[in-house]
Amino acid sequence: MANLLRDLLYPFTRPTPPASRRATGFFTDTTLCIGCKACEVACKQWNQLPSDGFNFTANSYDNTAQLSATTWRHVKFLEQFPPSDSAPPSPPDMNLDLRSLLMEAQNGRWLMMSDVCKHCSAAPCQMACPTGAIIHNEFDDVYIQNDICNGCGYCVAACPFGVISRSAFDGHAHKCTLCYDRQRDDLMPACAKACPTESIRFGPLDELHEHAVGRLEEVKARGFKGARLYGDRASDTYSALGAFFLLLDEPSRYGLPDDPDTPQRHMIGDYIRGAAGTLIWVAILAIAVIARAPG
Repeated sequence: MANLLRDLLYPFTRPTPPASRRATGFFTDTTLCIGCKACEVACKQWNQLPSDGFNFTANSYDNTAQLSATTWRHVKFLEQFPPSDSAPPSPPDMNLDLRSLLMEAQNGRWLMMSDVCKHCSAAPCQMACPTGAIIHNEFDDVYIQNDICNGCGYCVAACPFGVISRSAFDGHAHKCTLCYDRQRDDLMPACAKACPTESIRFGPLDELHEHAVGRLEEVKARGFKGARLYGDRASDTYSALGAFFLLLDEPSRYGLPDDPDTPQRHMIGDYIRGAAGTLIWVAILAIAVIARAPG
């Protein structure tokens, strides 16, 4: 009898979770990104993700276009050049010394960024998941358990960064796992290991924050006054990010929301209306039962 009871209750029990470990994440320094896409290739190779094809997007050298269920790293190419109908720049003076050339005013620039899941410390996707498939693992990274995902897509709508999408192969939601399998073996995530310029840095979040502050000061000292850290700390409307960035321009220029917001903050009215509707129906049902009661 005891064995039968154990077998009946087993599907509803939860195993003991792994012991919490030091919180880890990514710091992506976009000033060091050269657009080589080594991170994209390494991510696909390690996670055995299929190719998205070689489609011409007409957006600089970007043939990936966006993050998806089969692309967990995406290198963005953002060209900031004057319009083509403007006057051509004058040819450089070949007699200038190296310092003069380095200080010469530039006619434009490329901004490059390797985008990834932000691994939010308070993740809207996790709040929206009805099955408990999305969790914070022992490294405090946002992880999707695909065997529990039912493909409802609530997490897709909840993410303000457009990170998550459903796979056409299995219908489940997929995104960056921050190489959870590698971390458990004390290995660096594939993208960070493959980055030749250390634009992508992986490690404990407290160490990454300290490095990021120093790097920001260095970049500003070199004349990039518009440089800023994005997602390194919580705002009034959103939590801190486990994958944060050093940017040279406004976040919107990189396709990031300037002020990300948690969707659940705007659903209080829906909760109240839902609760009120439930109470009204319970009251109607109670009145109907009382009215039909004999005597």
